[in-house]
Amino acid sequence: MMEDEVREAIIAELERQAEANPSKLRVSANQDQLTANGEINLDELAMAIVGAVAGGP
Repeated sequence: MMEDEVREAIIAELERQAEANPSKLRVSANQDQLTANGEINLDELAMAIVGAVAGGP
């Protein structure tokens, strides 16, 4: 389902951002909830979502 792909893209991108700058963002995810504490780069998040919808990597 597209929703699953978008959900996975969001989690993966936020985890990537947290790994890149752990002092500014912490992310914790489980099956149906995500907790984010800190700064999120919305441009990068939007690009990850668009890529998931378009069928990108």
